[in-house]
Amino acid sequence: MSTPNRARRSCLAVPGSSQKFIDKARTLPADQVFLDLEDACAPLAKPDARKTIVAALNEGGWGEKIRVVRVNDWTTEWTYRDVTEVVEGAGANLDAIMLPKVQTAEQIVALDMLLTQIEKTMGYEVGRIGIEAQIENALGLINVNAIATASPRVETIIFGPADFMASINMKSLVVGEQPPGYDVGDAYHHILMSILMAARAHDKQAIDGPYLQIKDVDGFRRVAGRSAALGFDGKWVLHPGQIDAANETFSPAQADYDHAENILDAYEYFTSAAGGARGAAMLGDEMIDEASRKMALVIAGKGRAAGMQRTDRWTPPAE
Repeated sequence: MSTPNRARRSCLAVPGSSQKFIDKARTLPADQVFLDLEDACAPLAKPDARKTIVAALNEGGWGEKIRVVRVNDWTTEWTYRDVTEVVEGAGANLDAIMLPKVQTAEQIVALDMLLTQIEKTMGYEVGRIGIEAQIENALGLINVNAIATASPRVETIIFGPADFMASINMKSLVVGEQPPGYDVGDAYHHILMSILMAARAHDKQAIDGPYLQIKDVDGFRRVAGRSAALGFDGKWVLHPGQIDAANETFSPAQADYDHAENILDAYEYFTSAAGGARGAAMLGDEMIDEASRKMALVIAGKGRAAGMQRTDRWTPPAE
């Protein structure tokens, strides 16, 4: 089955019709690359782009990156050919299919069924290829909980801000920034929290959408920092200059990672017979208990997924 807890701090969008950008993407330190057959690919270019994507996946060179293809949404005439050509041609070298503009659970079920038929036909492991569901309009957000549970293949729930802003008639043309006149709070908070709650309730990852001002890395960090603070796992990146910022923003600070690991070690010791079988104990000036352990697991898990190494290690007190 699919494995939802892979690091996705930076999810790099790459036009499936551009061999140049595909080759460049192989060399970049993004956690995930998705080759796009939807908005980044002109209608006339889509048939050839499928072939380019299949060849790129089969050629390899992606290292540890998660390999994803974004197909067109189910309301178009391209979707079934996107899925069948890409998965039949390169399913063994593909981690997930991203489905845009998901509005109902049934759309996920339909993709799951098609993937299962292709996997059986081609002799692939059934269920290995994941699904990433992109929420881009009001109906999709209303149904996000059902979408998250529509298939065991679902790995991520993604916020698609541009189409979403258009779908609710938001008074703004700048994707990711607050709309003019909204001077208190965050206009996207409800959307982000709804996606996050659906993801966390069902052990999925929550991914924030793109920041289109690609030369404004400080702006990217600021907007990414909001979703990271809520608990999102990563964000789309549209340009190589955004990758390091995303990886840093969605990773714990080194001191926080070390502290989380130390809490886990100390709690394991103090709750053991050797440590006195205590339910709560002191770690320096801080009291730790079961709730502390759960919080530390989150930070430690993010750090481990990002490949972080400890620079400080707690040791039990001398007997």
